[in-house]
Amino acid sequence: MIIIMKQGATSAQIANVTARIEQLGCRVHLSEGEERTIIGVIGNGRPLDCEPIERMAGVERTVPILRPFKLASREFHPQDTVVMVNGVPIGGRQVVVMAGPCAVESRDQLLETARAVKEAGAHVLRGGAFKPRTSPYSFQGLGEEGLRLLAEAREETGLLVVTEVMEPQLVPLVTTYADILQVGARNMQNYALLHAVGEAQRPVLLKRGMMSTIEELLMAAEYILSHGNDRVILCERGIRTFEHYTRNTLDISAVPLLKQLSHLPVIVDPSHGTGKWELVEPVSRAAVAAGADGLIIEVHPHPDKALSDGAQSLKPARFAALMQSLRPVAAAVGRVL
Repeated sequence: MIIIMKQGATSAQIANVTARIEQLGCRVHLSEGEERTIIGVIGNGRPLDCEPIERMAGVERTVPILRPFKLASREFHPQDTVVMVNGVPIGGRQVVVMAGPCAVESRDQLLETARAVKEAGAHVLRGGAFKPRTSPYSFQGLGEEGLRLLAEAREETGLLVVTEVMEPQLVPLVTTYADILQVGARNMQNYALLHAVGEAQRPVLLKRGMMSTIEELLMAAEYILSHGNDRVILCERGIRTFEHYTRNTLDISAVPLLKQLSHLPVIVDPSHGTGKWELVEPVSRAAVAAGADGLIIEVHPHPDKALSDGAQSLKPARFAALMQSLRPVAAAVGRVL
């Protein structure tokens, strides 16, 4: 449940209510708004008697939360969460664009791409150092060498870095180099990994699993949030359906729905969502129009030679054109790029 404090409730009254909740064996999450403080109660499985709490000084009322995802729910946290990453706000008025190659292949490839996407207006460099692949014979990434190259590209361009972490044991290593830890679609329900990135207290980009429901995505976010790490960014990247003309079926309705159910920022991956570079631009515009807080787009200087996902990667010139086409769409919905 949530406890809504009266307007003007004192810090002592809030502390008394918090202490009472903790005495009952529950955890507390404070959300301090401009007018009121909301106290979220994370239960221990036993029902709570609301009446004694409602009689406490400073309490206006209690409200039960019916959603299974408590911390991720908008009931729990009515205001939009803005995830700040080294000065870049994700979830605010600005549409944040993350761009770069699917996989870090070489120093020249990465730096050429990083310079191009920076010039076009991207805010974050994406690139995989560790690559989970369907086939064990496919390129698996450069590992720590790839992380070092990402850090070098950040040093030169000033772009933030987002890269995937695949297992709990790698979290300390990846946090040494990355600004945002990505949990990929195949690992969305890797609960040990979710606990580890939650404990790391670093921004997390959580991708929706290819066969996962909206509720399952939000429950995965709940694992991270339960560690007190509220810097979680949700990503819609397409789900598997019967359609075979695209790599996945991008669920554009997931964007406004997630924004309705949750306070967390939502970004869209049109590259994996379609699997075809020709569709990335129109789907990106649709995502911004639907309310997405950002995009994550694959860009490669030579897609025909890419070691992974060349068919869905934009060349730098096309990415620059895409960024230009997004600006009027963003402005039409009250956002900036």
